[in-house]
Amino acid sequence: MSLSTDLTNEFGKGFSVDNLERFRKFYLTYNNRISATVLRKSAIHLNSAIALRNLKAPFQLSWSHYVQLLKIEDEKERNFYEIESVKQNWSLNELKRQYHSSVYERLALSRDKKGIKAFAKKGQLIEKPTDVLKDPFVLEFLNLKEDYRYTESELETAIINKLEHSMLELGKGFLFEGRQRRFTFEAKHFFVDLVFYNRLLKCFVLFDLKIGELAHKDIGQMQMYVNFYDRQIKLPEENPTIGIILCKEENKTVVEFTLPLENKQIFAKQYKLYLPSKEELKKQLK
Repeated sequence: MSLSTDLTNEFGKGFSVDNLERFRKFYLTYNNRISATVLRKSAIHLNSAIALRNLKAPFQLSWSHYVQLLKIEDEKERNFYEIESVKQNWSLNELKRQYHSSVYERLALSRDKKGIKAFAKKGQLIEKPTDVLKDPFVLEFLNLKEDYRYTESELETAIINKLEHSMLELGKGFLFEGRQRRFTFEAKHFFVDLVFYNRLLKCFVLFDLKIGELAHKDIGQMQMYVNFYDRQIKLPEENPTIGIILCKEENKTVVEFTLPLENKQIFAKQYKLYLPSKEELKKQLK
């Protein structure tokens, strides 16, 4: 308390007891990087071009970002959110949303232990389609109530109305191409609910929305959509089309026995209209 008073008297605002506690925690957490900052300043003072070229700024986010990051006890998880905040230019509000929606745990669920460790060093790397997909997708920002009997059309409209949030939830590299894209076979029309392009995967990503339990006919329909885009729409230099069936109730057995063993193009993913429990997801990881 006396230190807070003395500093405030000498330097002005910003030295409350709570802030001093944050400063202390910041130092204890990042003291190695703080040493790097001192080294950087020395290089600048010596005007060493080589040293400057080899040094990166140890801290690339705002103080408010780091205050939020300090609340994360697990070092690997904290590193992941810091790296992604820098790479994706997340605002403080977006960082909070990504953390509270447990994006680290949801992405980690689809990876082995080695893949989880890589998160702490490099963040989310996109090398294959499954690297993009979360489990489940969380669409709480749509403001659709769990007990409300919405239609697939209403779900689609809600996603379009919140397109910026939706694309952030889908993952990295998504560009919106269109909704209800029509194609015709023998005078019969078919419609793909949502079409995106992923610039990192270099392929089209088709979404079919289902408000009920997944059925085998839904998978067959998506297979047809994917085949059409692969044979009629995509360019030779682009990668095979990805199809994602976004459903409220995922049936893993139906997926397993409907799709071929080496399937790399069609995925069924569950969505939730509320934020998942971080504790529950952490238990699944363990």
